[in-house]
Order: sequence, then structure tokens, then C-alpha cells
Amino acid sequence: MKPTIEYIENKFREFNHLVFDDKLPILPIQLSNAKTFLGMLVYKKRRKLFGKLELYDFRLRISIRLDLPENEVEDTIIHEMIHYYIHFNGIKDTSAHGKVFRQMMNDINLRFGRHITITHKSTPEQKQQLAGSRKRWHVVAVVRFHDGRSGIKVIPRIRQRIVGYRNGVLMSREIKSVDFFITNDPYFNAFPSSSALKVHILDASEYEPHLQRQLSEKVLSINN
Repeated sequence: MKPTIEYIENKFREFNHLVFDDKLPILPIQLSNAKTFLGMLVYKKRRKLFGKLELYDFRLRISIRLDLPENEVEDTIIHEMIHYYIHFNGIKDTSAHGKVFRQMMNDINLRFGRHITITHKSTPEQKQQLAGSRKRWHVVAVVRFHDGRSGIKVIPRIRQRIVGYRNGVLMSREIKSVDFFITNDPYFNAFPSSSALKVHILDASEYEPHLQRQLSEKVLSINN
């Protein structure tokens, strides 16, 4: 899931009551498209009388770059709320995730069956998801056969490769037509890009919506 501000606000209130005894003031929630963190507590610093450091203007940022399971989103929110509790109450810790943080984290995990961790590093699956959702430009060949079948092939964005693929495919008597589209729909990230004379046989209903939602600009059109 990709949480909304309303969802995060509701979860903040829920966990504030359940876990933190309603001791944390409501703070602004911000959504981020960052790929370097899942959640982050941000704040400003200033020196008060006699040089005492004060933290203020707390804000909670949650990245919606990845589509995560709800329990991971909740754990991320609680992780940042632990930081908020420590900083808001001026509790000294040995490091960003020091003794106090770890003690609170372990206690919450034990009491509430959570799986909060020290870091928000992306798992290999999350990194793969991130790569799969990234917009990249592709040249996509839509190949149609005389027997009614159709399929696609992602080709390198090099004119010689495109022409070579077109000429090679059209040598087959099975091929009715080849159309070329340029698109940045992430759907096509899953298909390998090469000039090999291959076709991924698919139902047109699977790939056509992804072409229609994008530029749908034909860069070549060859019909027999």
C-alpha cells in the first residue's frame, strides 16, 4: 500500500494512544517520493539561554516510493514515533539508534507483536520493485500474426536495431504487421531489451492499455 496523509494521521493517533500513552503532540505529516528512506523525523534546532539546545518544528516524512505491506508501513510510522518521543522529551541517547531507542523498540515489539528494526534499508524485493516502477523510455514492437495471435518485443532505442528487427521479423510469412511505439510505461520494464528476433506472445488486452495511457506515438509503422 501507499499511505495517504489521512491514513498516517489516523495511525499516528492510534499508536500514540496505544503505545505512547497520548504523550506525543500531533505533528505535520509530509509525503515524500524519496528512495533513500521509508520514514524520517525532521526538526529544527536552536540555542536557548545558557547554550541549551532545543529541538522544535517536528515533522514526519513518509516515503510513498514503494508499495509496501501495511504492517511495514505501520512499523515505519512507529519507528519514527520512537525518535519523536526521545527528541521531544529531551532524552539523551548514545546514538541515533542507541541504547534508549533499542530498549523502546524491543519493548514495543514484544508487547505489541511488531517487527520494528533499527534501519529502514530496502530489502532486495523492495529494490526490485523500485527498479520495476521507474519510468524508462522503451521502443516497443507490436507484432501481429496472420493467425490472430499478437505479441510485443522491447528493442534498444537505436535506429539500426529497430530497422534490423523489422526487416528480420517481416521475413516470416507468419507475420501480418509490425508497429513500433515509444513509451515510458513501467509495465515494459519487465521485458528484456534486445534486437533478437523474438516475440513475447500476449493477449492484446494485456499490453494495449499501457501503450494507450502513454504517448502512443508510432515511430514506425510497417504493414504487409
